[in-house]
Amino acid sequence: MRFSIYSEMQHWPGKSAERLYAEVTEQVINADRRGYSTYSIIEHLFFPKFSSSPDPLAFFAQLAPRTKQINFRTLLHVLPFHNPTMLASRIAEAEILLDGRYEFGVGRGHGWIPPKAGVRLGDVRELYDESLELFFKALEQERFSHQGRFYSVDDSHIYPPPPQRKMRIFVGGTSDYTYEMAGRKGYAVAVPPLLPYKALEAQLNIYRESASKHGNEPDIVWIHACYMDQDREVAKRDAEQGMRNFLVGNASPLEERASDDALQAAGYGFYTSGIMEELAATPYEEMIAGDIVWVGTPADVIERIEETIGVCPG
Repeated sequence: MRFSIYSEMQHWPGKSAERLYAEVTEQVINADRRGYSTYSIIEHLFFPKFSSSPDPLAFFAQLAPRTKQINFRTLLHVLPFHNPTMLASRIAEAEILLDGRYEFGVGRGHGWIPPKAGVRLGDVRELYDESLELFFKALEQERFSHQGRFYSVDDSHIYPPPPQRKMRIFVGGTSDYTYEMAGRKGYAVAVPPLLPYKALEAQLNIYRESASKHGNEPDIVWIHACYMDQDREVAKRDAEQGMRNFLVGNASPLEERASDDALQAAGYGFYTSGIMEELAATPYEEMIAGDIVWVGTPADVIERIEETIGVCPG
């Protein structure tokens, strides 16, 4: 088992962007010193209370010469908002600049992003599927061509050349489609933070069944908000405001979401379910008791980890 750190780089009023990036940089350097396996950040646009991380590759590039062994992971590159051949080229470059320490995921992105990026909600699923196909052609083949609705490419290639090693690739999200596709293609999945196992049990079962059907091994990364202290009451006291802000920040973009009908028609029904708003309104003690966040002593958190391993094979 390997332990890593995941950050959404939430940005709240009262702190400059410069200070935020400096603090997260310090976190990564310290995580490297302490032997953590990986530092993960998301790629996210427009809503700083959720995340201020529009370009993870640029952020990681300045960290490579300041760290020794920690891996860098983007969870996830939001493919519908990239030219897939350009993103493949940037990842090939990152493979060199980051000394082979880069891992990444790809996904559709949250349902509140397309309207702000000028992409029609109704196009996102088809655009994502086509972008995914073209992206992996560019990243894995010396020469490639593609004909589709959104992109037309004739005998192209990227430079630097495609990476020689097999990179660990992730997908994430909440839709059945995403988990079936991940199992079929042999990708790892990253479980979204804040959701207890029961909330995604059905999707993870779809993933395992799809992986088994296609001869792949499940590869699940579990993300959970966690805070520890040797004194349980101190841990609960010190973590409270941060945990409350984390949940409120995650739900904040919903204030500017598209209509429920439009989201459901585009396959973004999760954002109409009310789950994120309910999580943000959860009393603090219920967050802990309900397995939404892990706060307590090291022994408390070890118990939660062991419980998760017991119910979540892979």
